[in-house]
Amino acid sequence: MAFDYQKKRREPLDYKSAVQKAADYCAYQERSQQQVRDKLYDYGLHSDQVEEALSELIQQGFINEERFAIAYAGGKFRMKGWGRKKIELGLKQHKISAYCIRKGLAEGDPDAYYEKLLRLTEKKIAGTKTDSDYILKGKTTQYLLGRGFEADLVREAIEEILAKD
Repeated sequence: MAFDYQKKRREPLDYKSAVQKAADYCAYQERSQQQVRDKLYDYGLHSDQVEEALSELIQQGFINEERFAIAYAGGKFRMKGWGRKKIELGLKQHKISAYCIRKGLAEGDPDAYYEKLLRLTEKKIAGTKTDSDYILKGKTTQYLLGRGFEADLVREAIEEILAKD
């Protein structure tokens, strides 16, 4: 039997229960305004109701972009090992303001950031099978740039690790 996509759609919620559900959604973990806005639209609210609900949730302290940016940046760095550039891109996709992005990125410890970069560099170099230093540097650089680390720091970290060996 095929899945009926029409049955999946729920009845739209009234304003009060949609706001309560959104508050519960925000209480579970930090959310961006855009995530909550999308959720409110999913609940069946119209644009004027969505904006009103958002302002209500902001006033009650359920949504705070600065707090979200700090939590997002810290989590992506610690758990996924992302660099600043990739974190910044992720925050931009959440439509976070430039001020909040700067605040979120400023929270990190520069020494811990460089240490993480060195650990990732060591791990990548150890796992890459090649006789050519040129290919080794290229693959490692590409990997670390993909993780969102800055090119000058990547170059420095690779040179430091290769100098040890």
